[in-house]
Amino acid sequence: MDLHQLKSRIEPLRKELLAHPVYSEIASLEDLCAFTEEHVFAVWDFMSLLKTLQQHLTCVQVPWYPTKNAETRRFINEIVVGEESDVDAAGDTMSHFEMYINAMASLGANRTEMQEFTQRIRANVSVNEALNQCQIAEETKNFVRYTFEVIHRGKIHEIASLFTFGREDLIPDMFLEIVNELKAEVPERMNGFLYYLERHIEIDGGDHGPLSLRLMDEVCENDPIKWEEATLVAEQALKMRMHLWNGVRNKILLRSEVRV
Repeated sequence: MDLHQLKSRIEPLRKELLAHPVYSEIASLEDLCAFTEEHVFAVWDFMSLLKTLQQHLTCVQVPWYPTKNAETRRFINEIVVGEESDVDAAGDTMSHFEMYINAMASLGANRTEMQEFTQRIRANVSVNEALNQCQIAEETKNFVRYTFEVIHRGKIHEIASLFTFGREDLIPDMFLEIVNELKAEVPERMNGFLYYLERHIEIDGGDHGPLSLRLMDEVCENDPIKWEEATLVAEQALKMRMHLWNGVRNKILLRSEVRV
């Protein structure tokens, strides 16, 4: 088992995911708002996944000592800076999560569920209990639960696989085209969301893709059991994303029926 075999196994799921009908269902600003109200939870839990990698692959304790692979340290820390301390269109420093929340405000999307969720997290309520109190799709809750299930197992090769194959850019060009079409109707309200998408793609581009694949080689250590476990996590991650999109699509369709 190796990286090539892992990618071959998940390719059918990737293709199915990129062709998901949720993208073609977004026909209005209201539909996009429904999308963001669920997707924001995936934007949020990405940071816990990234911070777990930082804990495993860099030194965040005192006294400090250099960890094994300097290239991996740099890769992870660069992503942390880009995701946690980027700049928005106005030049203000903020995380991509905060950028997304601000974009939701401009769109007119409902941010209440996420805001109350993060308040519970700050008050040391468990992720699962905080999710239970949210009025969001069950598919969204299960998506976040799976992320934390992998994190809590503590296997770095599984965490890296979820990060590399389940959280890379899985939004097709069609989605960007739809968002650009909506911008023609309400340009001011769309600017923040488009900036987030473009900035996220820019940050994820360049060296990050090849480096994340090299990360997989490092953490799996030519161990066939680790490669198999990493593959199973990658497959499940794509299935959970599929379920997330199913929930979003159902929400959009339900809103459309109410409008009719």
